[in-house]
Parts: sequence; structure tokens; C-alpha cells
Amino acid sequence: MYAPERQQDILRLARDAGRVDVVSLADHFQVTAETIRRDLKTLDRAGLVRRVHGGAIPAGRLDFEPDLAERESTAADEKDRIAKAALAELPPDGTLILDAGTTVARLAAALPLDSELTVVTHSLPIAARLADHPGLQLHLVGGRVRHRTRAAVDAWALRAYTEIRADVLFLAANGFSAAHGLTTPDLAESAVKRAAVAAARRVVLLADSAKHGQEHFARFGGLDDVDLLITDSGLSPEDAAAIERAGTEVVRA
Repeated sequence: MYAPERQQDILRLARDAGRVDVVSLADHFQVTAETIRRDLKTLDRAGLVRRVHGGAIPAGRLDFEPDLAERESTAADEKDRIAKAALAELPPDGTLILDAGTTVARLAAALPLDSELTVVTHSLPIAARLADHPGLQLHLVGGRVRHRTRAAVDAWALRAYTEIRADVLFLAANGFSAAHGLTTPDLAESAVKRAAVAAARRVVLLADSAKHGQEHFARFGGLDDVDLLITDSGLSPEDAAAIERAGTEVVRA
């Protein structure tokens, strides 16, 4: 099969399934993963798909959102390094907000047992992980729970964040860039993230480098709302420097 024929088939599969991944495509077409990556790069440049970590989605699917299990297994090593670096940003005996997100959840799992902090979160998985933590004062924000992310959203959650002021917010995003800011696929989740940003004195974005340049349906802020971005070494020094010139400190873990 010639490359243009394979690329047409890849595009059809992406449109039918909503997403394709490199490993499955390589097995399907009996070619190397590098060949598939070149195909996806060609389709991306043509504006027919949008590359995401491990695969691609059809162009125009800015509302696409992988389920929680898939996101937890994506870029696992990078997320662990980001979470470890984020421990340095914990306020001593302070208050923090933990946003709903798999990288933020890894930070929650890494909190030292002797931490004496007040923690606020609208994420059910994070709250469950911290419920037995002996040193924490844990506050769970309520609301309608989104099945895909297990996060509380809508009026109850929004109201709760207007009533507090935290030292640090550890924020998650599905995409970030200087041009399009901070984005996520769901409007309700976007609104809660925006409220959490307004409730914190300092905002620390935890996002792996594959999310750089990605754009999703709902925008909840700009990089100028972020004091510190902690990402992985996959973000190029040039991109990191550009973000820092705009006023956001960058740590590449």
C-alpha cells in the first residue's frame, strides 16, 4: 500500500472512531510506528487531523475528551516527574486547591504523610485518595459529577470557590499555548477551573509537554493567569523561553 492510500484509510478510521493511536495503526497496517507518525504528521499539516499524545483526532473535534482510565495511563513517567517537582511548591502549613486532573492526582498521591495542609478539591478521585491522610484538613467541593472526569461542576461548585481564598492552586488543562491560553473540552468544567483560578493567590499549572499547542473547545484562561508551569523536558527550551518571556515561570522536570 502506498503512503497516500494508507493516509486516506487512517483518516477514515479517525473519523469513524473519533481517535486513532499509533500502536494500533502500526499493527493494523503492518508498518512501523515511525511510519505511522510520519503519516499523522502529513495529515496534521494538511489540516485533516490534530495530533495528540500517542495518536490523533479528526480536525474539528475540539470537544474530544479521553476517559479517565486512558488519561491516567498516558505520559505516566512525565506526569510522575511533574508531580515530584510540584512538591517544592507546597505552602508550609497553608491552603491549596487541587484541580481535577490526572497529573494533579499524582501530586495528591505524593503528598508526604506528615503534611499539615488544608486541601480543597472538586475531584472525587483526589478526595478519595486523600481521605485517610492524617495531617490534612480535606474539603470536598460538591456539585453535579461529570462521569468522564469524576469532577464536580455547575452552580454548587462555582459558589464554593467564591467563598474561599487559597495559597496555591495546582491546575490542570487539556491544552495550553501562548496563542489560545488554557483550554478543556467541557464548558462546565471550564467554568469551575476559572473559578478556582480566581480563588487562589498563586496558580501552578501541571501539564505534560504533549498538551502544549493543543486547543480545545472551552477556554478558561490565559498563560498570564499562571505563575508557574511545571512540565516535562519534552517542551523545547525555545518554547519554554517564549512562555517565560510572556511572564510565566517554567520548570521542565
